[in-house]
Amino acid sequence: MAYNSVCELVHEASHPRELGVSLVPKRVNLENTLVPSCETLGLFPAWSRRSASPRRLFLRAAFLVLFATAAAPGFAALGFAQQPNISPTPKSPVELAEALLNEGKPREALSLLTEVAEKDPKAPELEANLGKAYFQLRQFPQAAVHLQNALQRNAGDLESTQLLALSFYAAGNYRGALPLLVKLGPRLPKNGPDGPYLVSICYVMTQQWDSARKILAQMFFVPPDSAMAYLALGKLMVRQQMVEAAVPQIETALRLEPRLAMAHFLLGEIDLYQSNPQGAISEFQKELAVNPTVWLVYWRLGDAYMRLASYDDAETVLKKAIWLNEASPGAFVLLGEIALKKNDPALAAGFLERALAIDPQNFDAHYALATAYKSLGRETEANQHFEISKTLRNEKHDSEKDRLLPAP
Repeated sequence: MAYNSVCELVHEASHPRELGVSLVPKRVNLENTLVPSCETLGLFPAWSRRSASPRRLFLRAAFLVLFATAAAPGFAALGFAQQPNISPTPKSPVELAEALLNEGKPREALSLLTEVAEKDPKAPELEANLGKAYFQLRQFPQAAVHLQNALQRNAGDLESTQLLALSFYAAGNYRGALPLLVKLGPRLPKNGPDGPYLVSICYVMTQQWDSARKILAQMFFVPPDSAMAYLALGKLMVRQQMVEAAVPQIETALRLEPRLAMAHFLLGEIDLYQSNPQGAISEFQKELAVNPTVWLVYWRLGDAYMRLASYDDAETVLKKAIWLNEASPGAFVLLGEIALKKNDPALAAGFLERALAIDPQNFDAHYALATAYKSLGRETEANQHFEISKTLRNEKHDSEKDRLLPAP
């Protein structure tokens, strides 16, 4: 109700003799507004309309004024009151690019940031977001350049420091990554490998063996001069394909603890890597003398026997591997390949189908099964598995080539 209308109603109610015959029409108009009448609210009976005294009229008008005053905020909340038109502040291009990066759209973000760099190369947060965009695109040398620029402007930028350390690491610049990773400690992104693991690899790749062993000892809660610490270092070096340097570390571990589990196994793996299956057999057998119930040892021993064409010996140990672990496809694949060597494609197909039921992405199993099907005259299925094997092999090669971090 408008303020003037309420004032007029109060004036008329306080001067009843001036109302005359115009009293009823004005009350009817009032009752047709959004404000409810006193009768609607149940405050006065309907018959009181015919005998409304000046006192009652004044009370009605006063009530309506109070009701309108109290209801005004509610009507405003419902949208009856006009609200000021406040438009949101438009985001800057750098902020828009940052939002795209958070959505996992680095190419779109990079396009936008490149335009900003041409117009305003000193725009705030530009270098940090350029570095982040290149990092997400796995273009690590370019990412490192921009992240270094960002840190020159803001040395306390934690995210840029994290990404720079990982960019150096992924680009193989271990000497550049090492001090940053040591400085960061546990403050690395939660969705990546732990900082100590990356630090240990950097120490290994920069041939700082003692420092690497101490970090690994901390990770596994063992003394730094213990056999387990030396074995952990040797295993990490093997993973980084530094097999020649790994052997003395493993041998030191065995001198400290001759019956150390998995030490001879690791030496056998090195022999297989160096195409020395006879040496591998000797090491695997030593491992079984210490640790006779590990399926992995039987599987790799079967591989070594197979390389020497000792198929019967290979079958014996591979079956033991399956008895100990029926969920591993490796032993089934080797048994299938042995069956193919013995010209039994039907038996081979059974082993290889079992392997693929466990691991449908095993390209070796697909290739061997295609060979078995071809020998059985199942040309269509053979061609399908040949194609699958080729595709999976290429995908694996690409994923390893583009991989940011090695598997733990």
